[in-house]
Amino acid sequence: MPSDLHTHTIFSDGSNSPEELVAMAKNIGLVYFAITDHDTVDGVKYLYENGIYPDKGIKIVPGVEFSANNAEHDVHIVGYNIDIYNGALSDMINEISEARWTRFSEMVQNLQNNKYNIREADVLQAAGSSRSIGRFHIARALVKKGEFKTVREAFEKMLGKDKPAYAPRYFPEVEEIVDVIHQAGGQAILAHPKLVEDDFLVETICQKVDGLDVFYPNHQPQDIQKYLSLAEKYNLLVVGGSDYHGATSRFVKELGEFTIADDLAKKIYELGLKD
Repeated sequence: MPSDLHTHTIFSDGSNSPEELVAMAKNIGLVYFAITDHDTVDGVKYLYENGIYPDKGIKIVPGVEFSANNAEHDVHIVGYNIDIYNGALSDMINEISEARWTRFSEMVQNLQNNKYNIREADVLQAAGSSRSIGRFHIARALVKKGEFKTVREAFEKMLGKDKPAYAPRYFPEVEEIVDVIHQAGGQAILAHPKLVEDDFLVETICQKVDGLDVFYPNHQPQDIQKYLSLAEKYNLLVVGGSDYHGATSRFVKELGEFTIADDLAKKIYELGLKD
């Protein structure tokens, strides 16, 4: 049976509610399953507070995905088996959330200065339940307003780095993220290392984390072998997942299209049982 340890809900930039995602995962027979929303655990809290997690029909791993500070590369750290009510974790999430709100307001102002018909209220409507408001939500609002045909076009013309509406945002350091995940009782994993696009940086980070995202939709066989070797070298947990976002997914369109072996996911799940 398959498992998936990397998915997103409407509480960050996914298309499905946590409840829908769990139902979908159960329907296709996933055994182990993790929600890893960007900079928030609200999706997992929703499941817990509505009696859906824990669930007898599927083994759910509580997770979160943080973006780390790096001027040149996209570095993401996933935390598994976290205490979703941990104080240090909540403090980091709140700090990031406040920075996201400041940034989104600045980007909306930049768009207005460039004569685009958009308001903060439009972005908030596009974001729905999410407190992790980001460029994707702004892009979606612009498309809905008819300013661009696609989210990609909005990024290419206005929202991408060095484009007219872009504004920088706050990112915690890798070491800060790993420390907070550990304080919350979890395991810190370097997500999708190929997307980092710097093998030296990947190996440097491998010396600071607990695991490596070896199995990922855009990892080719040679990539998998390389990351398996790194995981062995630094005695890291080997994990993976689809990075499913729903309609906005980059590499998979359907949950279950990309999965990992149960024995890998089981190791992560059982680490959470030891707490």
